[in-house]
Amino acid sequence: MRNRLLVILLLLCTGMSARQLSWRFWPTGITDSVPAGGDTMRWTVGVSGIASSGKYAPFWLQSNTHGDISSSPFSGNLTAGIYKEAVHPERWWDYDFAVQLTGRVQSPIQGSAFAQQRTYGTGYFNLLYAHVRLYIFDITAGIKPLVYETQDTALSMGSMIFSGNSQPLPRITVGIDRYVPFPGCYGYFEIKGGLTHIWQADNIYMRGSYIHHKFAALRFGGRLPVNVSYEFHHAAQWGGISPVWGDIGSGWSDFLHVLTARAGGVMNNDLRNAQGNHVGSQQLMVTGKGTEWEISAYWQNFFEDNFAFIGMGQNLSDGLWGISLKQTRWPFIQGVTYEFLNTTDQSGPWHDRDGLCYAGNDQYYQNSVFQNGWNYFYRSIGTPFITSPLYNEDGSIHTLNSRVRVHHIGIRGDIYGFIYRIKASYARNYGNDNTSREILSTNTALLLDIHKHVEKAWGLDFGVRLAADLGSQWGNQFGAQITITKQGIITRW
Repeated sequence: MRNRLLVILLLLCTGMSARQLSWRFWPTGITDSVPAGGDTMRWTVGVSGIASSGKYAPFWLQSNTHGDISSSPFSGNLTAGIYKEAVHPERWWDYDFAVQLTGRVQSPIQGSAFAQQRTYGTGYFNLLYAHVRLYIFDITAGIKPLVYETQDTALSMGSMIFSGNSQPLPRITVGIDRYVPFPGCYGYFEIKGGLTHIWQADNIYMRGSYIHHKFAALRFGGRLPVNVSYEFHHAAQWGGISPVWGDIGSGWSDFLHVLTARAGGVMNNDLRNAQGNHVGSQQLMVTGKGTEWEISAYWQNFFEDNFAFIGMGQNLSDGLWGISLKQTRWPFIQGVTYEFLNTTDQSGPWHDRDGLCYAGNDQYYQNSVFQNGWNYFYRSIGTPFITSPLYNEDGSIHTLNSRVRVHHIGIRGDIYGFIYRIKASYARNYGNDNTSREILSTNTALLLDIHKHVEKAWGLDFGVRLAADLGSQWGNQFGAQITITKQGIITRW
């Protein structure tokens, strides 16, 4: 009986016959042959305009757009760029790059001190990067969104570490970006991971500071109908010049302290705990898949203190739970996502009390040294539902609302060439006082996003986005965005 069980386990691990094992030992998908042609360099230009009835552009018009849409009620963008995509996943090397420049004009935000820090016109690179893959290893340098999500990114509310809400940060990343089989497991055990050095170039409070980020992920299942994956992310703000502490340490030894989350630096807090402002997240996902459909259920946990495996930390009730369905048989509804976000626990109401340390009251996205917190150019780097400082009426740079509960649903599809996306979210906001359960404000955020390519109209792409906020957080406000873009080919080879 024991021998039979061993044979069954071996077959489940390999899932292949002995004949297949000889050539599927490491199924990377990379072949010795070099495909000819297929590389294309393209150009793109676009114009967009937003008009809103409220004090701000509605939440889903501007959130998770990589900071490319202004929070002002009236704004317009003119964008131009060139890019080349990586199109040879089977080749042992591949590369891509993009340069995209945006010019923006915008109206002031009436009655907000934050508006005094904004200009009526600005220009910036929202893409300026190059990426190369050598076999399974990737190197990326430049300004490119850092979004690590295995859920449906177009419909999700965004992850808790990097959601695509802020402008892309300049970075260098080295690692394995996509899942690749581990040698000897015949494709049933896959890994990915990487190390990123980021320049936090906004200089709002700290000057010349950095962000360290590393991640690792495992996936089991391969070609089986059910896959299970686990992702771990660790990030830390560190280094730079503080207006209070001066140089807090930006050298190689300081980086090693941050890399290993060890004590160091020049301040008592960093010398007692760990140097830098550390945050992290973990995600468990179970995915079932068929020939024309895929369904995933996931749980993403967030931590700011000591690491504990997901489900075992102090803030067990905090996190992002979701379920996502994708299918290709019926184009009208291609994807549906539901998510629930809770950040009200934060490891309990007290950090220390009566001489005892409870390590609670985490106050997500905030830090006493990096007072601008987990934000970049006043926008949350993580989930946009932890309210960004750009909404602060007093012009402060702190995160004033970190305790939220959110229900969110998203739907996308294609109706006779009209590509649409719907988002609807209901948020309850509790502020930062972890001893209170009072709801300070609510908001229902709605979005209808429709795009259509019209070949007869000079091959232009037209887009209309309608959005609304309903509730006490910002009042009832409505807005619309119209976009017109054109793409073309520069050269092929």
